[in-house]
Amino acid sequence: MELELSEEQAFFHETTRKFLIAECPLTAVRALESDPAGFTPEYWRRGAELGWTHLLVPEADGGGSFSEHGLLDLVLVAEEMGRLVSPGPLVPVSVVASALAEAGTADQRAAVLPALVAGETVAAWCGTDPVDAVAQGDGFVLTGVAAPVEAGAQAQHLLVAVRTVDDGDGLTQLLVPADTPGLTVTPMGGLDLVRRFAEVRFDGAIVPASAVLGEVGGAASAVERQLQIAVVLQCAEMVGTADRVFELTLEYLGDRYSFGRPLSSYQALKHRIADDKMWLEACHAAATAAAVAVATRADNAGELVSVAKVWIGPHATELIQDCVQLHGGIGVTWEHDLHLYLRRATVDRVTYGTPEEHAERIATLLLGAA
Repeated sequence: MELELSEEQAFFHETTRKFLIAECPLTAVRALESDPAGFTPEYWRRGAELGWTHLLVPEADGGGSFSEHGLLDLVLVAEEMGRLVSPGPLVPVSVVASALAEAGTADQRAAVLPALVAGETVAAWCGTDPVDAVAQGDGFVLTGVAAPVEAGAQAQHLLVAVRTVDDGDGLTQLLVPADTPGLTVTPMGGLDLVRRFAEVRFDGAIVPASAVLGEVGGAASAVERQLQIAVVLQCAEMVGTADRVFELTLEYLGDRYSFGRPLSSYQALKHRIADDKMWLEACHAAATAAAVAVATRADNAGELVSVAKVWIGPHATELIQDCVQLHGGIGVTWEHDLHLYLRRATVDRVTYGTPEEHAERIATLLLGAA
């Protein structure tokens, strides 16, 4: 990310990088491939102690940030996680913590935020597509499916958008305990070795009115804000992933010799590296612009977020694919680490809205402004 960091931010950034290198190197990522959670509880608690879970929560609720805008601190964590394809439910926990801090009641915040911020529990965000809800008494009956839900099977609480018949097109958000009767969570297979997703099915799940986050029928802007936060973190992670792969490729081309010359001396390869570098720098710029816009709640934040996803999604994966080819045969082996990065970038590309879906969002926003 191309941000001007304060001393505190720089220290936090460096501390996060050193922690991830020491505690969860790529060998540890590989070892977690068969782990149901994809991360260890101790690792996540220690990350929370560093501040990962605090940054979108005000001090009054046990949080705090290193700068005026906690999101600009948080993208530093996401970028470093991308550089090491690190595990952990950073995006869903951050989205839910932010939603609770902004719209939760005092009881909701007190019941959920302390353990969430401490890294002792996990919360999942079921995305922008609502499930059906029918008002019943002082609560709701939920029917439908949300998928894929990141960290859905590891979460103790689920933030769910619903649409009721009575509210027409209005969205309502509910904070639902994962053990609610009528709620079934089924783990899904995935491409990333440590990123876990699940299908969340509601079959007549009864949720009380006390679970409502914010106003009934008035959650559309909150859901949009949550999407923006999720995509900004995701784009920062993809940039970190692409950045690290580019570094590895430059090192390889300088070290590998052919006919007595380093591969980096061949003009055809220089041209490809130049193109990749141009794509990478544009990815940095797009991710930074989106992060600043969302952090400051700029009027064009939604547009810039979608622009970032439209650009970074395809170019990050294409850059990594090109770097795989530049490595030759070793680049397509299981033993080499490149496929770990390609897996992460590919999953990031298609979750929280594909580039094509975000292109449609941009078109809708432009038509609405016309």
